[in-house]
Amino acid sequence: MLPYNSSSLSTEVSDFILNCFVRSPSWQHWLSLPLSLLFLLAMGANATLLITIRLEVSLHEPMYYLLSLLSLLDMVLCLTVIPKVLAIFWFDLRSISFSACFLQMFIMNNFLPMESCTFLAMAYDRYVAICKPLYYPSIITDQFVAKAILFILARNTFLTAPIPILSAWLHYCGKNIIENCICANLSVSKLSCDNIALNRIYQLIVAWTLLGSDLILIFLSYTFILRAVLRLKAKGAAAKALSTCGSHFILILFFSTILLVFVFTHIAKKKVSPDIPILLNVLHHVIPAALNPIVYGVRTQEIKVGIRKLLRRVGESSN
Repeated sequence: MLPYNSSSLSTEVSDFILNCFVRSPSWQHWLSLPLSLLFLLAMGANATLLITIRLEVSLHEPMYYLLSLLSLLDMVLCLTVIPKVLAIFWFDLRSISFSACFLQMFIMNNFLPMESCTFLAMAYDRYVAICKPLYYPSIITDQFVAKAILFILARNTFLTAPIPILSAWLHYCGKNIIENCICANLSVSKLSCDNIALNRIYQLIVAWTLLGSDLILIFLSYTFILRAVLRLKAKGAAAKALSTCGSHFILILFFSTILLVFVFTHIAKKKVSPDIPILLNVLHHVIPAALNPIVYGVRTQEIKVGIRKLLRRVGESSN
């Protein structure tokens, strides 16, 4: 096992050591079981949702295509982060290669804003469905979804790709101990012998530009939705309209609440244990992923019907 405390190395760094919860070693014992269960739940639930949407013809609609994209992003983020964390917990495999570290950094920095942008597209879908129902079939089409997905991929890849590139270009000639469970940009770049001011500024600008603008536009969408719902006079119309976007709103709360808590604890890091922001960062990659498909499965009748049909098919094929 590689040592946790490295002095100055005479050669270029070829790998890093993830110092995951070394200040709180007992956390690894009680976190490993719930984290592994959450990971299995996230992978299983999202895979079930994707298969259900793929096989059920009635779910071949724009809203469910966007939900499929969200499930794919959740699965990739989980696979990028959680298996490595569990390998550290169970087998003390703290070493990660230089290339694997920056690949993980790229996926995390790219896919989290993609999730945020997907939520924005879903909010627009609900806005058109409730505020402009007569125009919904002509606005929210398969072509709209294709263009939205291309925009999500292009916007986030173009703006976030420089983060791992700038970090990889730095000169790592000394410490190789990352005080984190994951290859977060600032946790890695601060090990460099170079000035990292550009890395810090660029990440801050991109994070607030992408996530901040998405959250503001989502908030505006729901403001318009709420205003339109309150104008509905037909009996039960308001409750029905709100229920159609309730699941989506709950998913946004899962995503944004953990993110905001992480930001605030990072700001107040002098008042909390340094391991708390690290824990929240890890959980942010698995809790929304585990809960998103469950919320949609429980609250959306069409998906519940599709899952029942899928389970029936599996049961029939096994007999």
